[in-house]
Amino acid sequence: MSGAQTGWVDASTMSAPLSRTCDVVIVGSGAGGAVLAAGLAAQGLDVIVLEEGGRYQASDLTLQEGDAFPALYQDRGTRGTSDLGVTIMQGRAVGGTTMVNWTTCFRTPERILAHWAAEHGVEDLALAPHFDAVEARLNIHTWPAEMANANNRTLQRGCEALGWEVRPLRRNVKGCANSGYCGVGCPVDGKQAMGITYLQDAVEAGATVISRVRVDHVDVAGRSARGVVGRAMSAEASGPDGVDVRIDAKVVVSSAGAINGPALMLRSGLDGGGRVGRRTFLHPVVAIVGRYAERIAPFYGAPQAMGSHHPIDRGPDRIGYFLEAAPLQPMLASVAASQIGAPLAAFMQALPHLSGLLALTVDGLLPGDEGGTTRLGSDGRIVVDYAFGPAYEEAFRSAMQDLARIHLAAGAELAGSLHQTPVVMRRDADVRLLEDAAYGAHAHRIFSAHQMGGLCMGADPARHPVDLQHRMRGVDNLFVVDGSVLPTALGVNPSQTIYGLAHRARGFVADAV
Repeated sequence: MSGAQTGWVDASTMSAPLSRTCDVVIVGSGAGGAVLAAGLAAQGLDVIVLEEGGRYQASDLTLQEGDAFPALYQDRGTRGTSDLGVTIMQGRAVGGTTMVNWTTCFRTPERILAHWAAEHGVEDLALAPHFDAVEARLNIHTWPAEMANANNRTLQRGCEALGWEVRPLRRNVKGCANSGYCGVGCPVDGKQAMGITYLQDAVEAGATVISRVRVDHVDVAGRSARGVVGRAMSAEASGPDGVDVRIDAKVVVSSAGAINGPALMLRSGLDGGGRVGRRTFLHPVVAIVGRYAERIAPFYGAPQAMGSHHPIDRGPDRIGYFLEAAPLQPMLASVAASQIGAPLAAFMQALPHLSGLLALTVDGLLPGDEGGTTRLGSDGRIVVDYAFGPAYEEAFRSAMQDLARIHLAAGAELAGSLHQTPVVMRRDADVRLLEDAAYGAHAHRIFSAHQMGGLCMGADPARHPVDLQHRMRGVDNLFVVDGSVLPTALGVNPSQTIYGLAHRARGFVADAV
């Protein structure tokens, strides 16, 4: 096949090799790639977007976790760190993680922008007009406090009882049915994910989105990227066993995310002087579950409606964290429970009365905190290494204590940790039981829903493989536009930061064509 199809294309249906030329090829269709594609196509550029996952519309979604995780998540929802200590939740579909995220949107905090300027030379981003634009397109607004579900109201009630800051969150939704099933794909297109917003804009402006293509490498010669090479995936997206794919382009953009993006560069022979894959950040998450006499039904209602940044700044030598709620659909809850047999059965029987609260630790801000590393194993598979030192152990302990206090202040009958042997607390005095528990990988459940870094942007070529205009250093026409460029974690959900950076990057990429 050569050049005929435009719009939405499924590579798994092709019987002949795919060869195309264009102005800009973008690898990845998530928060970065979609916003960028729409802007470039609107300028009249010939844009092709490649996505490893499939394209799913509202009518395709069953709302069954057993269907959604294999179809919509990286590694069927089983991606994790090399020691299996951290479960990594990351989308893989047209729209990327925006297909399955919980819609929470924050502008980049000023404290983070100040840190980037001081420590990484990232200055003068001037993101305000870009945030204005994406907020208008994605209908980002504060979710009404009166519509918060019981799961989020436990966070609100507990924080207010303790005198801690707590406030409603902003969400990118329009016509939201408040079902609570954001994590398995929105059944009514209420979530303003990339597939129905910026990617649709891009296609209407003439771009082509080709799904089910795994890009193996960027074809680089000297200081020039000539295009990308890959293979089509099967319809089940189980592996790259379809036709060969080659896209030649004037400009190549990696928007493959903070794990797949560094891996793509490494497969392309680009290691950034050893910096590619370094400083991978995960916002490592710990949780405490509360059991209440009243019905909570944590599987229904907007997943995240309330949040607290009360413990975000704990001083210069301690890791801060922020607090949110987590929906508890049955499969997700059972995986999180860290139990088997009769204890797991009892946990699941109590599910309608459970509330799940999260603490997301902010990695990469303390001196010497390099986060983790993304690399390629000897078999070519992607490997994420992440070690937790004493600072993280202290933060996990403190975070779990705070979450337990919130649950008990909110009226929980008991609060329980996700240790292999749960720590159970029924009164404030019991919170001290967490002092003697173990912390870190394998001691308790640790999750990541926010992957950042790995191709960090900054002013110093010796430290940052990507420059301040999103160009991969050493290759004049290769850009990185996604969460991998973030020099540190954010301390807020990252989607809007990525939208804003991608909106800003449109000019840099267009100028290189």
